[in-house]
This record gives sequence, structure tokens and C-alpha cells, in this order.
Amino acid sequence: MDSGRWVLVEREQERADFVERFAADLVVAGMARMPSRIFSCLMAEESGVLTSAELSERLRISPAAVSGAMRYLTQVGLVSKEREPGSRRDRYRVRGDVWFESLTRRDEMMMRWIRVLKDGESIVGAGTAAGDRLAESAEFFEFMIDELHGMLGRWRVERDRRAAEAAEATAQGAQ
Repeated sequence: MDSGRWVLVEREQERADFVERFAADLVVAGMARMPSRIFSCLMAEESGVLTSAELSERLRISPAAVSGAMRYLTQVGLVSKEREPGSRRDRYRVRGDVWFESLTRRDEMMMRWIRVLKDGESIVGAGTAAGDRLAESAEFFEFMIDELHGMLGRWRVERDRRAAEAAEATAQGAQ
């Protein structure tokens, strides 16, 4: 095997090892194993887009396993499904800002939890141990939403600053 091909094979093995390490960390955080592996594989893919067949081949899993994991990943908004142009094949895409978008959607979920927790407090009785527990939970999520909005706003500013620096460095390198 020539050295160029050897380097390519070695890089692919390193990528596969990374995918499995990242997936293992996602499993520890609570995500199921197959969605973790597929999400990790998409994150490590240069284009961020793969078909079901490509995922099956890279991860050595069945198309049914891909399908089941994709239902979960699209439901939670980590991956989007799109139709391959001129084909009936589906492609799955992970966006560069997947974490930002995921946290933005958490805001909506926490608002629903707040409403339910407050309803629960009135049902079990304000001032009771259960009512106090539900009220504190609602207050915690209200606090989290406020903090999340501030954090996401700061991230937008930081992301824009980094993009401007990268564009400037590219422009200087082209001169």
C-alpha cells in the first residue's frame, strides 16, 4: 500500500474511533447508543450529510437501526431529514449550529414545564411540601430560561466575532 493510501486509511480509522468515543460520551449523558453513534458520525462528516445507506455502511449497522435512530434524532431536532435531489433517497443533515438550536428549543420545553408545574402546585396545594417542591421547580426553570437567553445572546456575539476574525485571517492570507 502506498503511503498516501495508508494515511487515508489511518485517518478514516481515527475518525471511526472518534465517532465511537463521542457516541460513548453521549450515551453516558443519556442518549441511546444507536442515535449517539449516528449523530456522532454525522458530526464528523465534512458535509454533515449522509444517506441511510452511507450511515449503515460506515457504522456497520442495519438500515432498520438507522431508521429507528433517525426517528429519535429528528424528533429532538438534532438532525434534519431531506430528500436527495432527483432521487427518492433520504439524506440526513446535522447543522453546524445544532447545539445552539437545540438549546433554543429547550426554552419552549421549559415554558411548558413551568405551566404544568404551576398547575400542579395549585392542584396539590400551595404551601404544602409537594406544592413547595413544584413551585421551586417552576422557579428554577424560570431562572434557567432567563440565564439561557443571556447565554445564547452572548454566544451569538462570540460566534460573530470568531467568524469575523476567520474571514479577516483568510483575506490576509489571500494577499
